[in-house]
Amino acid sequence: MGMKLYCFGESGNAYKAALPLSLSGLDWEPVKVDFFGGETRAPAYRETINEMGEVPVLVDGDKTISQSGAIQMYISAASGKFGGRDTDEAREIMRWVLWDNNKLSGVAGMTRFLMNFLPEDKRPAEVIAFNQGRLKATYATLNARLAGRDWIVGDGPTNADFSCCGYLFYPEPYGFDRKDWPDIDRWLSNIETLEGWRHPYDLMPGHPSDRA
Repeated sequence: MGMKLYCFGESGNAYKAALPLSLSGLDWEPVKVDFFGGETRAPAYRETINEMGEVPVLVDGDKTISQSGAIQMYISAASGKFGGRDTDEAREIMRWVLWDNNKLSGVAGMTRFLMNFLPEDKRPAEVIAFNQGRLKATYATLNARLAGRDWIVGDGPTNADFSCCGYLFYPEPYGFDRKDWPDIDRWLSNIETLEGWRHPYDLMPGHPSDRA
């Protein structure tokens, strides 16, 4: 029996787990979670899938792992890929995963949600503007890191790349345009050329048009 990833297409955090799974060669399948219908907030989900009420969740036999970074570590242990060649590289990968969770995905995901998935009259303009200001500084940090580099850490794709790209392929407007950041744009193109790469809306079930 293969692994199951509880996820939905609109979730950049879920994509951070789905993408390395797709690239790893491991046997897995996506399981759609009806986030917008309230599934993650229901007692049944919290009691049987994830007490934190979130996606992604990876189930492999009797093991259940949540949080994208922890899932990435599990995929690396199972596949021997993306986790670093030695302890120093593994620590550097984790440094960028933690940075992404706090500075990039943690803010981009919220901003994208506020701008696209709330009713227009409930979108907090001041909060959105504040977040977009923070994100510009974050994009600048990432763009500078990628100057003269193909990957964030080392000479091949790692979990640092899969974590930091989690929200950057989505088409909905939230203040990011890859054309404005040439080194980020080049790096995203590198990821797109990897065998097994798929856009988040193609890799996971669920699309905004499903609720239109």
